[in-house]
Amino acid sequence: MEFKDRLIKLRKELNLTQEELAQKIGYTRTAISAWEIGRNEPSNADTIKLAEYFGVSTDYLLGKSDIRNLKSNKESEIPEIRVIERGAKNMSQKDREKMVNMVKAAFEEAFSDDNSNQDK
Repeated sequence: MEFKDRLIKLRKELNLTQEELAQKIGYTRTAISAWEIGRNEPSNADTIKLAEYFGVSTDYLLGKSDIRNLKSNKESEIPEIRVIERGAKNMSQKDREKMVNMVKAAFEEAFSDDNSNQDK
């Protein structure tokens, strides 16, 4: 997979438009578009900035590796959780707290029936 394909994939995983991504990382939508259609390649500094934003290695972003990043103790091994973690980086503290409360409530609802059935 090429850089342009990885960039599109990572942007869409976070449900971002080109404009939204551009605003979050300090570029223009035109620059993002040019990278995604393969008209331009990012500089080394831009590649590092993008990799850090998406939480992936530069090798993964450039299509040189299929390993997203070196695992850290803080990183989830569940892909869906990684998407949530990356999305949470862009949220305000208030929105993060709302998300945490929603996830807690969903867990309690989803697993409360399992727990009550085990007690019987």
